[in-house]
Amino acid sequence: MTDVLEELRWRGLIAQHTDIDALSEALNSGPVTFYCGFDPTGPSLHHGHLVAVKVMRHLQMAGHKPLVLVGGATGLVGDPRAKGERTLNERETVAQWVDSLRGQLESLLDFEGENAARTVNNFDWTEEMSAIDFLRDLGKHFRMGTMLSKDIVSRRLNSEEGISYTEFSYQILQANDYLELYRRYGCTLEVGGNDQWGNLVGGMDLIHKVEGASVHVLTNPLITKSDGTKFGKTEGGAVWLNPEMLSPYKFYQFWLNTADDDVITMLKVFTFRSREEIAELEKALVERPFAREAQKTLAEDVTTWVHGAEATERVKQASLVLFGQADPVVLDERTLQDAVAELPSVSTRIGTVITDLLVELGLEKGKSAARRTIASGGVYINNVKIDNEERIVELGDLLAGNVVLLRKGRKNLSVLHIDK
Repeated sequence: MTDVLEELRWRGLIAQHTDIDALSEALNSGPVTFYCGFDPTGPSLHHGHLVAVKVMRHLQMAGHKPLVLVGGATGLVGDPRAKGERTLNERETVAQWVDSLRGQLESLLDFEGENAARTVNNFDWTEEMSAIDFLRDLGKHFRMGTMLSKDIVSRRLNSEEGISYTEFSYQILQANDYLELYRRYGCTLEVGGNDQWGNLVGGMDLIHKVEGASVHVLTNPLITKSDGTKFGKTEGGAVWLNPEMLSPYKFYQFWLNTADDDVITMLKVFTFRSREEIAELEKALVERPFAREAQKTLAEDVTTWVHGAEATERVKQASLVLFGQADPVVLDERTLQDAVAELPSVSTRIGTVITDLLVELGLEKGKSAARRTIASGGVYINNVKIDNEERIVELGDLLAGNVVLLRKGRKNLSVLHIDK
C-alpha cells in the first residue's frame, strides 16, 4: 500500500474498501481527485464528522486533491435513519445550514496550493434535473433487489415506520453525485463513513455502467471506546463544532476527559501527531498517568484544529484558573462564563460579608466556622488568599461579566454573581 494508505490503516481510519491494490496503484501514479459528502441536516458538524475530514486531510497532505461536497440537494431529502423518517426542513433553513457547514469545512482543510480543496454543492446539478431525467437517466441503472437489500433500507422496511419513496431514493441521488464529480473534475475516489458503504458503492457502480470507468471507494469506521460503546456526546448532547452550540471550553473539556483506555486510539484518529510522538505519550500514560499528558495533548490539538490556537490558549488558561493556578483577570467574559457555568453559585451584592456567603453556599456550617477558615488561610477570592475575617465583596473583585470566584481550600470553588 502507499504511505498514506498505511498511515490511515495504522491510525484505524480504514474500515472497508474496494480493490486496495488498484487504489494503491492509483494513489502512487499521481494526484487523485477524491470527495466526501456532508449533508446539512443541522446547523453544525459534530466531532464524528472530524473522522472523515481527517481522512481527507491525510490524503491531501499526501498530494491528492479534495472535493468537499455540501449536500444542498440531498440535505433537502435526508438519508434514511435507523428509526423513523426525517423531518423535511424548509429550503431556506437548509440553505443557511449549507453556508454554515461550508464555513466549518473550509477551516479544517487547506484551500490553497497545488492540491487545494474545493467546495461543491450538489444542488447545482440536482436542481436542473427533471423527474423524467431522474427516472430515465439514473433510475434505469438501479435494480430494486440491490436497493432493497441495503442494510438501513431493509431494517426500515421491516419496521413499523416503513420507509418513504423520498428517503428510499436518496441512494440514487448520492450515486449521481459521484457520477457528476467524475465528469466535472475527474474524481475517482469517494471516502465516507462506514454506514454509507452501500451508497458509496452505488455511485461506483453507476460510473462503471454509464462511463465504463473503474473508480474507488474507501470508508472510515465508527469510532468506539474500549468497551465497545460509541465515542461521543457531552452531558448536554452532541459535541458540536459550532462555538455557539458548544463552547470551545466545553469542547476542550470533552477531549480532556477521555479515559486512559481510549486516549491513545483517539490521538491516532483525531490528531496529526507522529507515531513517535504518540509512542512517547503512550509511555507517559503508563509511567505518569496522573499527569494526563496524552489527554492534554489530545484536547489541545483537536481544539486548535477546530477553533484555532487563540481559543485553545484561552480555554487552557480557564482550566488553570479553576485549579487555582492562574489569575482569572486574564479571561474574557465568554470564556469565564463557560468555565464556571456548572459550578455552585449564588447571587449577591457589593458589600456582602464573605463569611455570610460561605455559609449560604454550604461551604461552612456557620459564621464562626467561616471566620476560623479565613483566619487559617483557607479562603480565596479570585485565587488570592484572604485573611480578614470581616472581608466583604468589593467593586475591585469583579471579573468579566460581574462575577467573583470564591474558593474554600483547593477543590471547593463557587461563583458569586454580583448585582451591583
